[in-house]
Amino acid sequence: MTPLALAREQMVTLGKSMFDRGLTPGASANISIKVEEGFLMTPTGSCIGFLDAETLSLLDENGNLISGDKPSKEFILHKAMYDQRPDAGAVIHLHSTWSTALSCKADLNPDDVIPPLTPYLIMRLGRIGLVPYFPPGAAELGAAVREKAAAHAGILMANHGPIVSGKDLITAMFNMEELEESAKLMLLLEGKNVNPLAESDRQELLARFG
Repeated sequence: MTPLALAREQMVTLGKSMFDRGLTPGASANISIKVEEGFLMTPTGSCIGFLDAETLSLLDENGNLISGDKPSKEFILHKAMYDQRPDAGAVIHLHSTWSTALSCKADLNPDDVIPPLTPYLIMRLGRIGLVPYFPPGAAELGAAVREKAAAHAGILMANHGPIVSGKDLITAMFNMEELEESAKLMLLLEGKNVNPLAESDRQELLARFG
């Protein structure tokens, strides 16, 4: 099986896994993988739980459609992540409940949204960034993600949801799951007497895994 065919099958399999586990509802998510030809992308309006390997959007390195169905309008977000993160091999954007809920809160630190409650988010994604609200598909949203992406492998888009990168699709999926669980912990612990990791502990983790 060719690398492109393997990428197609992996996107179908992991997309279904994320959908079946309730990580994103309806046709609310998009996934991309960097391939030799450019990028493999979920089509516009598609549900990641019911993808067809043969109709996935194959794009060249500039985002022009080579084959398959029309790509998601949010490819500009994915391209922004790839351009700023040379190590990225895959990007996932979901409307997962807890991360999206967190993105709707006021007074978040745009450079460090989630406090260091456990080591695992730090080990996977480091500090989580936040960009302001812009309409889905807007050029301004792509530009905002581009500005944050060099310093943040995981970003919350205000009133919209999370986007993460990873060295490959499995890693990106695990990164997204850790972000979702960390957002859940943060919201569940709100108003409680919390004992986060010390800043020195976070710095040590960032030095080792960042």
